[in-house]
Amino acid sequence: MNSIRVRLGVLGLALLTGFTTPTAASAAPATPSPTVEEQRLGRAAPQEILRRSGFDTVAPRLARALETARTYGEARRAVTREGARLWQRAVDRAQGRGPAGGDLSRDDDRPLYWARLGMTREVRTWEPGFGLTEGQRAALLDELERSSRGQDAIRYPHGKGVKRILLTGFDPFTLDRDIRISNPSGATALALDGTVIATADGPARIETAVFPVRWQDFTEGTVERTLRPHLPKADLFTTVSQGRVGRFDIERTNGAWRGGFGDNDNIGRTGTVPVSDPATQPQWTTTTLPYAAITAAQTGRFPVYDNTSVTEIPAGATEPVVRPEGPTPGSAARAGGGGDYLSNEIAYRATLLRDRLGLRDALPGGHVHTPVLQFGAGNTTEVTDPEFVRNRLDIIAQVRAILTVAAQGA
Repeated sequence: MNSIRVRLGVLGLALLTGFTTPTAASAAPATPSPTVEEQRLGRAAPQEILRRSGFDTVAPRLARALETARTYGEARRAVTREGARLWQRAVDRAQGRGPAGGDLSRDDDRPLYWARLGMTREVRTWEPGFGLTEGQRAALLDELERSSRGQDAIRYPHGKGVKRILLTGFDPFTLDRDIRISNPSGATALALDGTVIATADGPARIETAVFPVRWQDFTEGTVERTLRPHLPKADLFTTVSQGRVGRFDIERTNGAWRGGFGDNDNIGRTGTVPVSDPATQPQWTTTTLPYAAITAAQTGRFPVYDNTSVTEIPAGATEPVVRPEGPTPGSAARAGGGGDYLSNEIAYRATLLRDRLGLRDALPGGHVHTPVLQFGAGNTTEVTDPEFVRNRLDIIAQVRAILTVAAQGA
């Protein structure tokens, strides 16, 4: 998810209102429109992915539940229930439980992504007879996002003896470049949620959540809201995203800068990462993952690098420069090791939260960039192929191995 500078349009949503006069009735508000992200759902590849996984029934099920809702409370309960059901169904499918629902590989993260967009489109365009305020609709969408991403389902066993690992992934992105794209970080989150790995110090339970590729959600604090209750109880955390071709990177340094690349709604943001208490906001945060142990271990077929490079504006200067060995004192961030997109931002936010909670010296945590998930040679149209599946499975297995090393070296 490194920065790529392109020009992208911004779609604004507007509600049309009429002027009231003694002789004319007020015009009714226009029906809310699907977002740019939701509008991609009607294309052939998303529909094939949903059909070949059995997830094409998810949005219609929610639509039926909304049709029978007679109050806002009933609607909210339906949204929460169906969102949680979707997350659990995606986790179960990825981990081999229950019916596959079709011939699409179980490790695929895309059914969750496209099914969720079908659900949010239903909520966004729903017009109940009892009326719905903008605030109520926004609350329903927020509840659906959180429940269908596992953000409110993080549970660790009580008592001692089991380490606690927290891992996050992302939705697919750059969909206008290739609508078929999958994100191995999201697939990893589904494959590992609730699983236990063995370490030299005993078992470790992994809990996961998935985040959107949208600047606004990050501005509104979705990362901090999700992670804050769990970091003080965790023994290790890592944010994960898709990075470079053919390699893993343990990102040493994260920068407080947004580079402007368009998100899944084709909206770009440029400037300092917006956080609470900006007066105490640092330009840089650093990993506390045991990167030396991770990069030295044999974790899988892809090489793993300790990435120390950043882009900064040095103190007293005006132009950005690349620093292969990390930032210099007093510099302003322009890109962390993981770039200036949302992968860098989730790493920055998570490690800043760690530090603000007073856990800097006690909690190993940072960011892992996976290899880019590639289709087989010559495949430019099919939604899957054997090499694509093999690459994703290998990435998932290697993340699990990295976590095992990290938990033992922490």
